[in-house]
Amino acid sequence: MQISKTNAMRILDRHHISYTLHTYDNKDGQIHGTAVAEKIGLNPETVFKTLVARSGNELFVYVIPVAEELDLKKAAKAAGQKKIEMLPVKELLPSTGYVRGGCSPVGMKKNYPTFIDISAASQNTVAVSAGKVGMQMEVQPAELASCTGAVFASLVKAPAEYEA
Repeated sequence: MQISKTNAMRILDRHHISYTLHTYDNKDGQIHGTAVAEKIGLNPETVFKTLVARSGNELFVYVIPVAEELDLKKAAKAAGQKKIEMLPVKELLPSTGYVRGGCSPVGMKKNYPTFIDISAASQNTVAVSAGKVGMQMEVQPAELASCTGAVFASLVKAPAEYEA
């Protein structure tokens, strides 16, 4: 089966950043992060999801491990904002060019300030969406940060902070 390159993959190619493409079947509707990690055979600690939040009219991108939850206070602090809120799903496509489950930190419509959870820095590689549901690209964290202009920061809730 011929796989056409996504915009995110073309951008990595243009920056001479090597990546490994992982594809998975999404016909079962299981596109949440931990299911994706299982489908592509990677540890969930190395598979990251891309979340978009806003403060007023400004958008911010957060890349965190799939099994974790974004701490909005930590996210706001990283972005130098008093408060942020998650972008409603209906605004994701018009704002980023990506759909839920296929949102990549690489190749959004605009270069939004991007933050990657500090846990990525200790991984050899991390997998993020390749810009299409059913496709993940595995890349070195420093190269992902370089390509997106991202900053590493503490972004996730500590285990005791999760809601029951």
